[in-house]
Amino acid sequence: MHPSRRILGWGVAVMASVWRLSAATFEPELDAVPHRYFEREATDRFTRRMGDLGSERLPLDRSSELAFVKSLLKALEVPESSQMLVFSNTSLQLSLINPSNPRALYFNDDLYLGWVPGGKIEVATIDAELGAVFYIFDIPQEGGPVRVERAKRCMNCHANEDTFEVPGLVVKSVAPAVGGGSLDAFRKELSGHGVPISERFGGWHVTGDAGVKGHLGNQLGRLYQGEITWTPLEPGKRFAWNRYPVPTSDLVAHLVHEHQVGGVNRMVRAQYRIRALRHVGGGVLGKEASAEVDADVREVVRYLLFADEVPLTAGALSSEGDFARAFVVGRKAVGGRSLKDLELRTRLFRHRCSFLVHTPLFAGLDPELRKRVLDAMGMALAPGEGAVEFRYLGEDEKQTIRGILRETVAGWGGR
Repeated sequence: MHPSRRILGWGVAVMASVWRLSAATFEPELDAVPHRYFEREATDRFTRRMGDLGSERLPLDRSSELAFVKSLLKALEVPESSQMLVFSNTSLQLSLINPSNPRALYFNDDLYLGWVPGGKIEVATIDAELGAVFYIFDIPQEGGPVRVERAKRCMNCHANEDTFEVPGLVVKSVAPAVGGGSLDAFRKELSGHGVPISERFGGWHVTGDAGVKGHLGNQLGRLYQGEITWTPLEPGKRFAWNRYPVPTSDLVAHLVHEHQVGGVNRMVRAQYRIRALRHVGGGVLGKEASAEVDADVREVVRYLLFADEVPLTAGALSSEGDFARAFVVGRKAVGGRSLKDLELRTRLFRHRCSFLVHTPLFAGLDPELRKRVLDAMGMALAPGEGAVEFRYLGEDEKQTIRGILRETVAGWGGR
């Protein structure tokens, strides 16, 4: 528990409308050449199929709001067990979200769906060229059509310092007040499996977390004389679980989601930067530009190989939950081994190479960027001691990872 915390000062971030192509700062102008984020049509799986929603190809149950959500998740192949509940006011629909009416989020490898009872459906989908693309729509009444619109207002929060200034995903962690408003924010500008557990889940409900101590979930904050004190908020105490598809906000789902967000944001930034650098160079990457790409490649590879993952509490989590079982469905496995195999004792995955290499985002990276990432991964996973920063990977683990990549990733050239 966190018995108290002094309020931190808030700074003001001003976003420039020009490229700043240093290794430390990159702020692309999204609606300009070469990105043209708002005028280009996405080609991801959801965008291609959203016109089928409600048709015979993707039928939806309109008998109730809950039935519609459950059928929508099924149509989009998003497991109900991925449900995560957030009760802080951090969304376009913040006026509806509070401890008595949490917002639910669901996800699979390349799609993220949000819903708050009484509100709209929000979808974030990952397009290899554009990054995160956002849609919003009402739950249709009676026999009306499903009218999906691209949501531009989402970019106020999904293309800032929390996402490396590119269209990405955000996981907030706040000190929530009694009504769901934020008293303070944590892990600002940070995403991914390197974020300390003590800075995560503020404003969220977490279930299945027995043995995992020190996170900010399941608590309300109160401010008095500049100090925040915390009081427990039991999941389901202020709302009925039967209003949602499942009675969980599973910690394992939270951990996998956090990992995905960090990986997506890093790959999207690298994709935008190499495109911008090539545009500035007239189609050519000069020496300095190439060095900047290599800096992004190094960060992506370190992330994909879990170089900075924070440890889990030994023996704290179970792989027998509904989400854990749903997560491995459709996995790419070799000899019974998969990059989706969960460990959950001291770390998230058994084999420390991210399953994100099997996603459409990774497959759709700029060809030169993707080749550099694969080459760098090959060097990191090569037999022998190799680079000092990857010596935490044992020889058996590296051999297993190489075998999986060799059989499942096009273009893999490692030994």
